[in-house]
Amino acid sequence: MSRLPQPPAPEHLRDLLRPDEDVAVVHPGTRIVRVFNAGGRHQQRWNTFRTTGPLPHARFDPHPPGPDGTRQDSPAHGVLYFGLSVRTSIAEVFQQTSVVDRVTRRPHLVVVRPRRALRLLDLTGLWPTRAGASQEISSGAKDVTQAWARAIRGAFGELDGLWYRSSMDSGDPAVCLWNPPAGDALPAQPEVLLPLDHPGLDLPLARVCDSLNYTLS
Repeated sequence: MSRLPQPPAPEHLRDLLRPDEDVAVVHPGTRIVRVFNAGGRHQQRWNTFRTTGPLPHARFDPHPPGPDGTRQDSPAHGVLYFGLSVRTSIAEVFQQTSVVDRVTRRPHLVVVRPRRALRLLDLTGLWPTRAGASQEISSGAKDVTQAWARAIRGAFGELDGLWYRSSMDSGDPAVCLWNPPAGDALPAQPEVLLPLDHPGLDLPLARVCDSLNYTLS
């Protein structure tokens, strides 16, 4: 039987935190990877936090839903998702179709190194269990995991986001950043910034898609 109820109140979650056990630290030298769309109706930049949400497919969007339960603009709640590898990012971004479309909406790959340490609530350890949930927090219904994101953000506004397991890449690490406070952690320039249709990505993406059984187009 699964265990992913609605979250308790933020003040209850705050009392459960064991900082030495429950906070994962991503050091400044760590490469983190993101795939984003530079074209289409909702164009993004590599370092722009999304303040519109919650989106139905976005697991830890912290935005409060609108009166009818739909997305709305919430300037106080920015979000970005990263993997620690290209494979994790590809697996997560293209999970709905399993087709890596390199043309429509001009998807780009960006690799950055944080300019300071990131302090993240570790959802891969025992904190979810102590909070009344389970590891299903990284794979369960997204309307529920978004409710957890709002409660966690309400409890731990000083943390930069979440460290969790990718449900699409064999549980490998993934990172959700929230701004504030994570906006000042991004560097002035990325280490890598390329469109997915760049010829230099042909072979690496082909290998990633082969391992995931995704189609590269």
